[in-house]
Amino acid sequence: MCGIAGFTRFSSSYGDEGLLKRMGQVMLYRGPDAGGEYLDAGVGLCHRRLSIIDLSAAGNQPMYGKGGELVIVFNGEIYNFQTLRAELMAQGYQFTSQTDTEVLLALYQRDGENLVKKINGMFAFAIWDQRAQKLFMARDRLGKKPLYYYPCDNGVVFGSELKCLLEAPDIPRKIRADAVADFFAYQYIPDPKTIFQGIYKLEPGYTLTVTREGVEKRQYWDLNFRQQVTQAEDTVADELLSRVRAAVKQRMISDVPLGAFLSGGVDSSGVVALMAECSDKPVTTCSIGFDSKEYDEVDFAREIAHQVQADHHEFTVKENVVDNLEKIAAYFDEPFADPSLVPTYFVSQLARKQVTVAIAGDGGDENFAGYSKYAVDAVEHRLRSKVPRMVRKHILPLLAGMLAGRGGTLLRKAHTLLSSLAHEPGYAFFLSNSTFRPQLWDRLVRDDFLHQLNGYHASDVTVSVFNQAPADDHLSRVLYTDFKTYLPGDILVKVDRMSMANSLEVRAPLLDYELVEYAATIPGELKLKQGDKKYILKKAFSRLIDPDKLKRKKMGFSVPLGEWLRHEIKPLAEQLLFQSETGLCDYFKMDQVRLLWDEHQSHKQDYADELWNMVMFQLWFNRYATGN
Repeated sequence: MCGIAGFTRFSSSYGDEGLLKRMGQVMLYRGPDAGGEYLDAGVGLCHRRLSIIDLSAAGNQPMYGKGGELVIVFNGEIYNFQTLRAELMAQGYQFTSQTDTEVLLALYQRDGENLVKKINGMFAFAIWDQRAQKLFMARDRLGKKPLYYYPCDNGVVFGSELKCLLEAPDIPRKIRADAVADFFAYQYIPDPKTIFQGIYKLEPGYTLTVTREGVEKRQYWDLNFRQQVTQAEDTVADELLSRVRAAVKQRMISDVPLGAFLSGGVDSSGVVALMAECSDKPVTTCSIGFDSKEYDEVDFAREIAHQVQADHHEFTVKENVVDNLEKIAAYFDEPFADPSLVPTYFVSQLARKQVTVAIAGDGGDENFAGYSKYAVDAVEHRLRSKVPRMVRKHILPLLAGMLAGRGGTLLRKAHTLLSSLAHEPGYAFFLSNSTFRPQLWDRLVRDDFLHQLNGYHASDVTVSVFNQAPADDHLSRVLYTDFKTYLPGDILVKVDRMSMANSLEVRAPLLDYELVEYAATIPGELKLKQGDKKYILKKAFSRLIDPDKLKRKKMGFSVPLGEWLRHEIKPLAEQLLFQSETGLCDYFKMDQVRLLWDEHQSHKQDYADELWNMVMFQLWFNRYATGN
């Protein structure tokens, strides 16, 4: 795992070695083991290395190939590199290291830009072809590794993190109004937007080619749910377990200590059990807990660790939140508010004390319908199909409006249900995803900000992807939507930034792209069966783990957010919300925000999600928006 950055300089001598060093320095934690720069008349490249495979200096980057005509900077891991290396050697290619980076260079020499179709891994890389005067960049299929870029007169400026680009001269910091709206709805900013105008994230499954003629973006991969397997349930479970086992084994290749995140949930438990099968020594496992039993899963993790005889480690999040929140938030160059970033940071910190590589269960929920929102959405979709269109269009909105803003959990749930039933499926799924209730948005947002939005609504992101999904059933459309938005925009960003903040590499076997493609062929009724989430995955893992341990209610990486805002982080939150002269107050009516705050503090209402989003936005704004 590493960090990359650089720029092209086609129309002038843009940038110098000093800029490359600064771009590398701001992401030093991504690669503390080694670093390097390359600069010629057409390009500047820099790299920070976290050594995982071939720890020798032969693996340092930038790396050169074909007599120096090719130069690469690479972030990630290619899991099938050994197979590809053997194939290339049989064709006469020679190698001086044991790295996957050198294999990428040889593949590019042989296959050109088509190399992306041959590799299986998590990656973002840039290859400078000096003879063709071309910079070729690519991002992995699921979006595990990030890649930001800014098109300009000189070609592009790019980097693993946005802060790298902000080191370059003349990069504007003009905030995108629609990105602000997206953030408050989703807690992240969906690809390809970033918080700043003119700067973009390369979407998962895309490549970018930069020449003197301009910048060309191409899609090389997409996920298709239209081909469905018809085998018996037990056959599908056996095949699924075999594929997960292979993906886990492939990700255990490492020249440094390796372990796993263990929450005690279905995904991480199954992955750890498979790791134990493949290892001749105890698997190192790490878990995070909370003082509140409502959010604490360490007992479940401990049971699994005992079953597989793991070398188990635990950490409890207590007073550490307020002491570390500002530091943790600083690793996100864009506004980001998924509250599970806090335990993810601490479990990464704990794991790094034991290992350099951790294997995680990310992807199980998106592949196999594990989130509660999928079960709720399925029920709502069935109800929607039974309600006459005229009732949905005219009566239900009136009833929902009557309940808007009413107190009490039941009334809020009734309002959400009526709102969902009143809308088309894509927008209804947006409502289940949004962490800022639409009626509160309408109440709080400033008129001048609404004018900037010019009719834009954050739901456009969800609805557009949902309606374009290559799927024939509702659940598959929902899963596809999360694969294109929530997974790369939230889950994988959180894991990348929090693990890299601790110089830890995290691998996710359940996001092996071939496994994901196979999961897309499994019928929805085997993923969500009569309300039983992840049914087929649990059936597969029951070959390894006591089925009773797989049936408990999913908790996820939840945090006691409402209580944090009333106690641990209350002073910091009040300061950020009500003593900042710019930022949040540029978008919201602060007298209304104060009412929300007071009602939350008095337990009259629970506005934890909305207030937390505001706190995290202001934390970001104070650090990055002004250029200080």
